[in-house]
Amino acid sequence: MVTTDPGTAPVNIAHRGASAYAPEHTLAAYTLALEMGADYVEQDLQLTSDGVLVCMHDTTLDRTTNVEEVFPDRATEVEQRGALRQVWRVSDFTLAEIKTLDAGSWFGPEFAGERVPTFQEAIDLVKGRAGMYPETKSPEEYEALGLTMEAELVRVFAANGLDTPAGQSDTPIYVQSFSPASLKQMCALTGDTYKLVQLINGSQASTLLTDDGLRDVADYVDGIGPAIALIADDPSRAAAARALGLDIHPYTVRASQLPDGFADAGAYMRHLFDDLGATGVFTDNPDLFPR
Repeated sequence: MVTTDPGTAPVNIAHRGASAYAPEHTLAAYTLALEMGADYVEQDLQLTSDGVLVCMHDTTLDRTTNVEEVFPDRATEVEQRGALRQVWRVSDFTLAEIKTLDAGSWFGPEFAGERVPTFQEAIDLVKGRAGMYPETKSPEEYEALGLTMEAELVRVFAANGLDTPAGQSDTPIYVQSFSPASLKQMCALTGDTYKLVQLINGSQASTLLTDDGLRDVADYVDGIGPAIALIADDPSRAAAARALGLDIHPYTVRASQLPDGFADAGAYMRHLFDDLGATGVFTDNPDLFPR
């Protein structure tokens, strides 16, 4: 895979848009991220029942929309932590149905009426103004339903002319996932057309952040996106990743949740770059990124 120039300036990745200030994964949050100077705007992706990519973190609609009010009888009962609860899965609704939902009021009354954007709408807004950083979320769940997220993502990129170096000259792209299988499929489908990033959570660290694990990861991606604690607690992991030429984009810096000893989010991000070797960072506060 493509390796990173060690002299490249760290990149400012707006986590779910400028999600400290506007409802995550809405056009309002993406627009604000652009105004705040984000280098990349993140889009978590889900698939509707009619196969359209939409921007939403959860596989369910109930946390960030009023789906329970609009479609009270469309819930699915699932067991979570030993208890039954009702959820409204994205994959159980058409795009037209999802477009009727309010995706902003949960965050604040001034955002009432914000809608769940399609990935195409995100491209229309961001293209030419910043990079895009989509994530294939829970791709195995969609595969079981006969929906292939990676193939649809590749199709949409190509339809927008983002599958060539010229197309990406003013809209660079990273594709991220916690799923190694999803990223390997992207690699098989597109080669080095897009930069790929393996996200890593705590349960994956013992496999993916070992020396052998990182060498394997470096065969199919250009970078890693570890939870910040994974490299803060063991900086040798970041050093090993950088030695392999991998980008390091840890998640997530929030001004409201800083570790002790850091006066502000900018100082903490600078620490990640200067002391831990991060080459970018996911942040809810793209306006506080140190330049």
